[in-house]
Amino acid sequence: MKNKEKTLQLFNSMCKDTLMETLHIKYVDYGDDFLVATMPVNSRVYQPDGILNGGATMALAESVGSPVSLLVIDKENYTVRGIEFSANHLKSVKNGIVTATAKFIHKGRTTHLIEIKITDDQNNLISICKLTNIILPKN
Repeated sequence: MKNKEKTLQLFNSMCKDTLMETLHIKYVDYGDDFLVATMPVNSRVYQPDGILNGGATMALAESVGSPVSLLVIDKENYTVRGIEFSANHLKSVKNGIVTATAKFIHKGRTTHLIEIKITDDQNNLISICKLTNIILPKN
């Protein structure tokens, strides 16, 4: 368990001075093939009519979808970049916490296909996203 806490602490520390810090995204769980993060829904992430902005939802999805690949690659020699992203927003949210869970659909040597489900406090599906990551050698 301590290793899990340490890894989550490392992921959260990487958010300093980034969009993830601005949106208060927090990594809360992970496993061999998934990563989970949360984001509070409040005026900071609203669109003008007072509901969660789809762009903020997509930022949360990308923030959990790219790093899930970091869990399974050689981070000393490789890096991850998202190369394609799609989202379907199914339900609106006015407040509370949304949770994003990224899971592998395909875990290849050079590409990863990730599904990200975003749910509200009542576990209602808010958005479903798909992200393709490319695994690149560090130069």
